[in-house]
Amino acid sequence: MGLYKRGRVWWMDFIYKGRFIRKSAGTRNRKRAEKIHSKVVTEIEEGRWFDRQPGEKILFKEMMEKYMKEHSSRNKRAGSHRRDKSLAAHLLNFFGDKTVTMITPKDISQYKKERRESGAAAQTVNLELALMRHCYNLAIKEWEWTRDNPVQKVKREKVSNITERWLTYEEEEKLLDFSPRWLREILILGIETGLRQTELLNLGWPSVDLSKKTLTVLEQKNEARDTLPLNERALEILRGRAKVRHIKSNLVFFTQNGTAISNRNLLRSFYGAVKKAGLKDLRWHDATRHTFATRLVQGGVDIYAVQKLGRWKNITMVMRYAHHYPESLRPGVEVLDAQRKNHITNLSQLRDGVSQCGV
Repeated sequence: MGLYKRGRVWWMDFIYKGRFIRKSAGTRNRKRAEKIHSKVVTEIEEGRWFDRQPGEKILFKEMMEKYMKEHSSRNKRAGSHRRDKSLAAHLLNFFGDKTVTMITPKDISQYKKERRESGAAAQTVNLELALMRHCYNLAIKEWEWTRDNPVQKVKREKVSNITERWLTYEEEEKLLDFSPRWLREILILGIETGLRQTELLNLGWPSVDLSKKTLTVLEQKNEARDTLPLNERALEILRGRAKVRHIKSNLVFFTQNGTAISNRNLLRSFYGAVKKAGLKDLRWHDATRHTFATRLVQGGVDIYAVQKLGRWKNITMVMRYAHHYPESLRPGVEVLDAQRKNHITNLSQLRDGVSQCGV
């Protein structure tokens, strides 16, 4: 057992039932800390000390509320914060009235089972558990409500990396026919650039250079800048938008008041068009970013070029599209034929040279 100072407060280290415990003495006064430490030692020896944590009296919904208020709303972008609230709603329905220390890995496994049975996608469940895991990490490291993170002991759901849904040209034509003009323009730009939904809605004219035929994107996570080339179809949309710019806004796409179009209104209109067009299992991401990448791969574009154009951080994220065009890999194996041919040619020339010397 030990007593030490961390910052301005005294802390205790000791072993309880074979488990190492680190606990704050809750005081800056050394003598007071020594008395508390001595009391704990005596209670442990006499079997009267119990490992109690603040989280025993704190509900999961209180922990999530603190997370949303002090972390998510302050440290995350508006879109990410809204996503956190959506993910948290499902967690709160299941765990809300349980205390922080009451929740076990078994409870979380049951949650996964019920969510999947209700139709939730594996990736959605993983995102919900990732939010819960982060919440517990803060409760351990910063709030000191508990010492265990039950989410860490639960396996993530297996997610298939093969992306099968994208727009055929016939489906694209149908979808655009049933879309209002403003939605049609956003869809086309998304298909031709691979921009994410938020990037499209927040796209401003300072990021567009029509003379150089480029578009600059500020990455949402690391704030890096990427300058991308624009094809003629994307340029056609942007040139048309340049003729109807709003006097009070720098946005490429905007409402009547010059404000950004909300993702809620965008998706409401999009899914309405999807239904009218009779398309099945189509999400916004499928219609734009997945279609962009799939068509590049099907067109024989090098997989590394696809990565750069789509701004994926690693090649693994792009390989999900590679199966769409195995012919793009053929030059790789043809190198083996070329090497063998060169070897045989060189060997033949060497033998001819030796033969001539012998003569």
